[in-house]
Amino acid sequence: MPELPEVETTRAGIEPHIKGQRIDAVHVREYQLRWPISPGLGQSVTGKVVREVKRRAKYLLLDTHEGQIMLHLGMSGSLRILSEQIEAQAHDHVDFLFSNGKLLRYRDPRKFGSIFWLPDDEHKLLNHLGPEPLLEEFTPSYLFAQCRGRKVAIKTLIMNAQIVVGVGNIYANEALFSAGIRPTFPAGKLSLNRCTRLVEAIRVVLGKAIAAGGTSLRDFSKEDGTPGYFRQALQVYGRDGEDCYFCQKPLKAVRLGGRATVYCSRCQR
Repeated sequence: MPELPEVETTRAGIEPHIKGQRIDAVHVREYQLRWPISPGLGQSVTGKVVREVKRRAKYLLLDTHEGQIMLHLGMSGSLRILSEQIEAQAHDHVDFLFSNGKLLRYRDPRKFGSIFWLPDDEHKLLNHLGPEPLLEEFTPSYLFAQCRGRKVAIKTLIMNAQIVVGVGNIYANEALFSAGIRPTFPAGKLSLNRCTRLVEAIRVVLGKAIAAGGTSLRDFSKEDGTPGYFRQALQVYGRDGEDCYFCQKPLKAVRLGGRATVYCSRCQR
């Protein structure tokens, strides 16, 4: 599933092509995504001008003066900017045609994504979301307060979107390694000092991933078809059984919340 850096890469990739452009037409070939697309989507958004492309958690928001188009890429969704109306292939479910001739195409083989029109900028999927990890409200004192009294593993807690958004499995593994905290450590026992290290690690790991264009997913393609993401060197994720880059001890793996979790038993006390 695309995580925050992948979604941010997508946002930055498509915005220059559609910002300030009017939506001239919408073609929906498949309405049955994770949540059905409204039959009135085209009528609702045609004629609207995209002011900017924003991101909230893992949702993309095409903001207009009269509301927002909210897109979620789900497990396998992708967006591609095309300079001409190339014939749609299997799994190309929705096209947005803009006044500059550009076409934004949504592809989703597993159909786990979603597209909504929000006339009042409100939606239940956006309610109760925690702070953005790269913004000022995500502070060590905030995380420390959220950890108090909780027995859940710290990795599970930071992957909870009601606590903080966008820290998916890859980056939770990486941030905890960088902070020297074992993923299974009870959140309620984390000190303020450790919360400080973890907040900084989350910021650094996500920042580097955004700068690198994401990890190994290829959900945003440029108009020439080349992937918009570049694989970055990961310290622990996907390296179960391999030697730790720092202490050379083999990395261990467990499953937390059904997700693969890799750590170093020496570096992460």
